[in-house]
Amino acid sequence: MKSAIEQLSTYKSVHLNPKNIRTHFVGVPMIIWSIFTLLGCLRFQLSTIEFSAAMVFMLLVLGYYFILHAKLALGLMVFIIPVLLSSNYVAVETSHPLLIAISVFVIGWGIQFIGHKYEKAKPAFIDDLNQLLIGPFFLMAEVYFLLGWQQQLEQDITPLARDKRRALEAKLR
Repeated sequence: MKSAIEQLSTYKSVHLNPKNIRTHFVGVPMIIWSIFTLLGCLRFQLSTIEFSAAMVFMLLVLGYYFILHAKLALGLMVFIIPVLLSSNYVAVETSHPLLIAISVFVIGWGIQFIGHKYEKAKPAFIDDLNQLLIGPFFLMAEVYFLLGWQQQLEQDITPLARDKRRALEAKLR
């Protein structure tokens, strides 16, 4: 499994433009919320306990994040719990949860692609589908960096990201 530094530097290599990063702070949470809403519509009963596919997905993804970087995973847990609760509410309590989720999903991806127009680089997941899971992880890292936390991690990933970007641009010439 690739390290957090490798995963984040690969993701950051196509997310160096501040406008692109800002669009991701809107688009990625919308996409996450919509996926959780869709998965929240899939409900299961185990004895007297009801749960959703979103709950299972959350546990699996948070487990992956904890393996990569426990401190970033804690921040993601703080973010994901309200996402899970609000998306569960929409999945269970509204009359058209699929329409709502699909609409938010499409808008979120539209915002993402606008960001990549600023970046002039394709999204990271085009070459590595695992990068779809790294988007939220990357944004949490960016929040930590803005707060002055995990500065060594930022110093580790940023030069690697720039090197990867230069190599990608040289390959395209």
